Amino acid sequence: MDAVEIARTRELPTTPPKTGWVMQFHVLSFEGPDRYARAGGIASRVQGLVETLAESGYETHLWLVGDPELPGNERRDERLIFHRWCQWISAHHPGGVYDGELAKEQDYCASLPPYLVDSCIGPQVAAGQPVVVLAEEWHTAHAVLHLDWLLRRAGIRDRVTLCWNANNTFGFDRIDWGRLREAAIVTTVSRYMRQRMWAFGVDPIVIPNGLGPEAYSRTSAQQVQRLRERLEGRAVLTKMARFDPDKRWLHAIHSVAHLKAEGSAPLLIARGGHEAHGTEVLACARELGLRVGERAALRAGGASLVEALQDVADLDVVLIQSHIDASARRVLFRGADAVLANSAHEPFGLVGLETMAAGGVACTGGTGEDYVIPGRNALVLQTEDPREFLRLFERLRGDPAADLGLRRAARRSSRDFAWSEIVSGTLLPHLGVPSSVSQAARSDLTLAKSRAPAKVRDLRSWSPGRVRPAVSPAAPELSVGAS
Repeated sequence: MDAVEIARTRELPTTPPKTGWVMQFHVLSFEGPDRYARAGGIASRVQGLVETLAESGYETHLWLVGDPELPGNERRDERLIFHRWCQWISAHHPGGVYDGELAKEQDYCASLPPYLVDSCIGPQVAAGQPVVVLAEEWHTAHAVLHLDWLLRRAGIRDRVTLCWNANNTFGFDRIDWGRLREAAIVTTVSRYMRQRMWAFGVDPIVIPNGLGPEAYSRTSAQQVQRLRERLEGRAVLTKMARFDPDKRWLHAIHSVAHLKAEGSAPLLIARGGHEAHGTEVLACARELGLRVGERAALRAGGASLVEALQDVADLDVVLIQSHIDASARRVLFRGADAVLANSAHEPFGLVGLETMAAGGVACTGGTGEDYVIPGRNALVLQTEDPREFLRLFERLRGDPAADLGLRRAARRSSRDFAWSEIVSGTLLPHLGVPSSVSQAARSDLTLAKSRAPAKVRDLRSWSPGRVRPAVSPAAPELSVGAS
């Protein structure tokens, strides 16, 4: 039995009978809310997107490479269902979502589209109901092409909206851009990314990232005050990013060294990853005479993080070796004098936006951070010279009124990027979808009213094999991993 046949043996959770207008959203993404599937900003994006769609009244399905120990299908609430794919592969790759990623990509792109058409899209279209598929990153590009091919063969391609989104430039060399452009609406997360993608012959629609309601939750003033009292007299900076040269960790280290040379008593609270560049970053810190130590929070939450930052008076750089959850991040971002989100290549920059939502001072680069207004709601670095940061930072730090004004402006600006605003104001209008189920029920333009139920051809006898779908209904063939 091949992967496609195995997929067809899966049983979907029991779905309540559908009455009236019901739009289905299917989000295809390797990353997602499971701890196993969290590797970066895509997981946060996907979680916020699917939760907002479900809260808006749409039936929402997330197809992720999730934890192999959790149920294959899980109904999270009335409208949100998780489908964990590639679990038989993930069971042999405990390192997380990208452990064994090429094998997972091949299985995902070959087995998911037939199952999706058989079990979800086909019945939905046959009932005269609309379907939207939103796919994320290069790992799902072949799945979109395969899905487009299957829908054309079934005679229902015009009943389904296909979208594919780029969060970064990773894997662009593996994508057949001509076919993808013909098969789907191509989107990306910032104007900067849009310009980067012009070189590949596509002109994507910009759908920004957003933040969920928790990002705007009240930060514990007591915990922020305790953090500031514990680190009183220090110029407190923080940086949270994977150890990648594009994240300008070396720039951050040199900035700390310059502050120390000027007698500003800096402390960089850092959280990186396990990437090899981390060794270079720490070596640079020690070569510049910076004292580096490690700390770990014993529990989740801001209080435990503050406790972990005791006895750091003799350190210039503190590496946090434990997970920093959302509530602890808000305390850290608000309590620090500045958060270094100073990337050289940043497709969007969720850390900067989270900092602003928490009422912190974000210090970003000048690429994909469409939410910043330099000097008004954030500090923006345009060079790799640490002295540029020192000028901007020390000027703001020396003017408490300007610092407070920037923090307040940052918090106000960040609300325009709540997921509820992005979905209702940008995503759904570009797709021609009503912004709520109640609006759809009142609208004369709903797809349910304009289209008769479709007759879907039987797909169960198909054997897509190795799929590299063409736009025309020719025999499929897949070249996984390379276009």
